[in-house]
Amino acid sequence: MTVSWGPRYLHSSGQLHKGGPAKGVFLVLGDEPKAKLPVPGKPFTFAELCRAQARGDAAAMLAAGRRVLRLDLGASAAEGLRALANALADTTAAAR
Repeated sequence: MTVSWGPRYLHSSGQLHKGGPAKGVFLVLGDEPKAKLPVPGKPFTFAELCRAQARGDAAAMLAAGRRVLRLDLGASAAEGLRALANALADTTAAAR
């Protein structure tokens, strides 16, 4: 299992995920940052850049035949993760 945050992972484990053996199942989590810092000289923010890179990375993995699920956690990553954990727990309990 690898865990990392983007976009830095694009240059390390991301290369393995997109170009290595097709054995993984990938979960790409995103959130909505509170700060909307502009990229100097560009018509977009760092948040928009990170979201675009995450979408592009998920698309590249899908194009390479990888199994990918991309989830947006919303404005509160903590609340989104709690909701995800609860949904997984409910699914696991129902499967028993």
